[in-house]
Amino acid sequence: MKILAERLHLLRKERNLTQVEAGREIGIALNSYRRYERDEREPDAPVLVRMADYYGVTTDYLLGRSEERT
Repeated sequence: MKILAERLHLLRKERNLTQVEAGREIGIALNSYRRYERDEREPDAPVLVRMADYYGVTTDYLLGRSEERT
């Protein structure tokens, strides 16, 4: 899902984080986080919720179903 990859990248850059730091904070491996940002893999629901919670946005925003972050 390209929009998810783009939004994860944008949100991470806004916080000046590396992929290592973002993955650690969300509780996933670097390789998994990297694949999500490269649109090579899609997260399951629990991981998607953790990402949304960490970045302070809705899952709908991450998935491109809404332009509103909260």
